[in-house]
Amino acid sequence: MAMRDVLNNVYSLGVGAASASKEQIERTVNELVQRGEVKRSESNQLVDDLMEKGKKAQKEVESMITERVKQYLVSMDIPTQAEVDALKARVAILEKTLAQQDQAQSNDD
Repeated sequence: MAMRDVLNNVYSLGVGAASASKEQIERTVNELVQRGEVKRSESNQLVDDLMEKGKKAQKEVESMITERVKQYLVSMDIPTQAEVDALKARVAILEKTLAQQDQAQSNDD
C-alpha cells in the first residue's frame, strides 16, 4: 500500500471517529438528562465542552501521527518535497548550462 493511501486511511479513520464521537456524546448526555443527572439547559454546553475536548485530543493524535510518519520517512531515507524541488532546480540549471555549451560548440564548428 502506498504511503499516500496509508495517510488517507489514517485521516479518514480520524474523521470517522470524530463524527461517531459526537453521536455517542449526544446519546450519553441525553441519557444523563433522562436520568436527571444533568439539566436539559446544561446538556448543550456539556456536549460542546466534550466535543471541544475531543477535537483537542484528535489534533494531538494527528500531530503525533504526523511526527511518527516524518520519523519513518527520515529513517527510510525518503527525501522531502523541498529536497526533491531543490534537486529539480539543480537539474534544470545543469540542463540549461549543457544546452548553452552544446550551442556554443555548434557555433564554433
